[in-house]
Parts: sequence; C-alpha cells; structure tokens
Amino acid sequence: MTDTLTHFIAGEAVAGAAAGESLNPSNTNDVVARYPAGGKAEVDAAVAAARAAFPAWADASPEVRSDLLDKVGSTIMARAKELGQLLSREEGKTIAEGTGEVMRAARIFKYFAGEALRRHGRTLDSTRPGIDAATYREAVGVFGLVTPWNFPIAIPAWKAAPALAFGNTVVLKPASPTPATAHALAAIIHECGAPAGVFNLVIGDGKVGQAIVDHEEVDGISFTGSQGIGARVAEGAVKRQARVQLEMGGKNPLVVLDDADLDRAVACAIDGAFYGTGQRCTASSRVIVTEGIHDRFVEALVERARALRVGDALDPATQIGPVVSDSQLEQNMRYVRIATEEGGRLAAGGERLEMTNPGYFMSPAVIADTAPDMRINSEEVFGPVVSTVRVKDYDEALAIANRGQFGLSAGIVTNSLKHSRHFRRNVRAGMVMVNLPTAGVDYHVPFGGTRKSSYGGREQGFAAVEFYTQMKTVYVAG
Repeated sequence: MTDTLTHFIAGEAVAGAAAGESLNPSNTNDVVARYPAGGKAEVDAAVAAARAAFPAWADASPEVRSDLLDKVGSTIMARAKELGQLLSREEGKTIAEGTGEVMRAARIFKYFAGEALRRHGRTLDSTRPGIDAATYREAVGVFGLVTPWNFPIAIPAWKAAPALAFGNTVVLKPASPTPATAHALAAIIHECGAPAGVFNLVIGDGKVGQAIVDHEEVDGISFTGSQGIGARVAEGAVKRQARVQLEMGGKNPLVVLDDADLDRAVACAIDGAFYGTGQRCTASSRVIVTEGIHDRFVEALVERARALRVGDALDPATQIGPVVSDSQLEQNMRYVRIATEEGGRLAAGGERLEMTNPGYFMSPAVIADTAPDMRINSEEVFGPVVSTVRVKDYDEALAIANRGQFGLSAGIVTNSLKHSRHFRRNVRAGMVMVNLPTAGVDYHVPFGGTRKSSYGGREQGFAAVEFYTQMKTVYVAG
C-alpha cells in the first residue's frame, strides 16, 4: 500500500500536490509513500503556528508536557511492530533493527517526560545582605529540526522530545528518503493531544531546510547530516544569532591490540562496520590493528563478513539490509573503487548484488592493507565498507586514530587496563568505547563528538537541557 502524506501545520493535516516518492530499497517497485513538496509558504505558516503556540506551551504546567510525552512514548510502544515494519520498508534496516529503533524513540519520549519535571535551577547567597539570588531555566522559543534518513524516527525523537519537554515549539523537516516514518511520528504526536502549533511537520527537499534556517522567527536549529550542509546551516543560523547544534558524522576508528580477545574484536568490528548497513554516523569505518594479531584478525573478519546474509529488510533471516538509495549505493561502490585504485586490497565483498526484487543491495566490503592517508581512511563513506590498517604498536595506533577532521566515536579492544585508560583519556573523540563496537549508545546519555563531527553542544540525556533552555538569573531584595 502506498501512503499519501501531508504536512502538519497548526494542528491540521495540510495536503499538497504529490511531488516525490519514497521507495522501498528492498524492492524499488514498491512505492512506500507519495509526499508533497513544501516550500517557503509552508515553512512560514508552520513557524507562525509554532510562534503563536509558544507562550501557552511554555507557561503550561510541566506535568502537562510530561503527560503528553509519556502518552506519545506509550503509543509508539503499542505500535512498535507496525512502525518497525514501516521504517524497515522505507529505510532498509532489518526488521529487528527497525523495531529496535522504534522502541528507542518510545523510550526517548518517556525519558524526557520525566525530564520535563526536572527543569531545575539554583539558589545562591548574594554577596549583598538582604538579597536573594537564583537561576532559572526557561524555554527558548521555536526550534527548527532538520533530520537525516538513517534514523528516521529516533533522531526526530531525540531532538523533538527535549524541545517539547522544556516548553519550546517545533518545526520538523525530515529527510526526503524517509518522510513516511516522520509523518507517522507527527500523526502520533497530534493524536496524543499536542496543542495546535506545538509540533509542526513540513516535508520537502533542501529548500525547506534552508527556509527554516533562514527564518527570522526560528530561535534555534538542530541539524544532523553532512559536514558540507552543516557548515551552511551554521553560517545561516549564526548570521541571525539563532542557536545552532550540528551533528555531522564520523570516521570512527576501532583499535585492536595484540592482547585483545580475537572473537570479541571481530564481533565488535562486524557490528560496528556492517549492522545498520553501515549507515550509522558512529560506524567503525576503519579498524587499526597491531601487527601481532593483524593477520589472524583480518582473516577472521573476512570470514565473518562473507557469511553475513544480505537480503530484504522485512525477511527475519536478513542480517544486512539494502542501502537506502541508488545514489548512496553508487557512493559506496565509488569508494571501494577509489580504495583499490589507491592500493588497498579488496578482501571481501564490495559488489552490487542482484536479488529477486530490484533493490539497492551490496555485499559487505573489507578493504585490507590500506595506508592511513588513503581517502577510504579519511572520508565518510556511510555504507557497509570497512578498511583495515596495520600498525606496529599502541602508540602508532593512537596517533592514526587521532588523524583527520572527525571526532565522534572511537573504540579499543584490549585486555590492558593501562592502554584502555590511556586511550579513553587521549583519543580525540566525543565518545569512547572499550571492548565494545563504536556504534551503539544509550538514549539517556549525552551524544556528540569533537572537532568537525559536532558543534553547539551535546544531544540526548541530561545534556539536552543546555541547548533547549536558556538561563535567567533573578535577584530579589527583601
């Protein structure tokens, strides 16, 4: 069945002429949804609605906001199976991964239902007698949220839930490949009783995102996507002095030392590099291996990669689903070619696969014997492609892990307390994993990177209050 999507503006479903389609990447004959292309007029209407709704929503009892978010979380949980199927059909995650993401989104809303009641300040003793001093946190205003296709319900949830919890209003622009999943979330938020204008959805291409970024009545922007677009988002937001928060990917290293448990190291690499079809900003896209374990590790990694079952996302036996789109698949294949042309050895995979139905399938690629300065080790691929680098020792591994402009996630597999302690203190990354895949984070813990991976503060968990509220200091004389 093909859905016909609408915008959600001022509490109403707003239709428009169908201007685009989202396709099932497991079967491109299957049109998941047809959607309208919003523009400046729709953005203006959504922002106006959000601005009008802001005073009452910001002044509402925190219990009102908490109750809404908790109800949204419960509704998502109750519909996890059907939402998971929609997500997997539209984005290409396996059905287990799609359902897991839906449950993550539900728990994010429930977590921030609790945080809505914990927006606290501080009382301080003034240096002047007879005066009390205190700080309060207040809502900021209207937030524009521009979200990617790779986590089409979790990322909108972890941006929208804290914004709403702390009294802000929202205009969401989802990614073009996955509008149906975002539309389903918006429908649930409205069904659960969000007042008109508190949460708005405008579907469309990059022009919609640009209109949100440039809008004078948008007080803050939270963006997840590429570095190139992120730079333009930051420029536009800073120019008009709006708050801005950017998450812009990673080229995440996984260091494997000689003393590592081989099975654990390979399992971490397989999970980090290939699950989610490698379409995670925290994916282990380069594995740096010391020479004592290198050959055994690469051999075992290749064997495991070749055994992974690639197939239709809705088939429960599938381990690796399709790539999200034809353009993303071509990018993956291009990087495999570049890596081999620069001297890397294609040890496994890297081929486009033909299945029963037309789709965007490729075999997980392992590119061995790469040098640290190759493009495959410095540019984000965003697919099921992993490279390996041989190094002499821990010091060389750390130095190579710290190369480049990204700094989102980094991991190490070792039984050495000394090296694990040194690594987590000295690797240049916002998140560090010890004996774990670089991908996979908790919903109640801050998320974000260093260098050019992130800008403007952390997302998720207790850190979200910093971005979605502003501090007010109050002095009172008795």
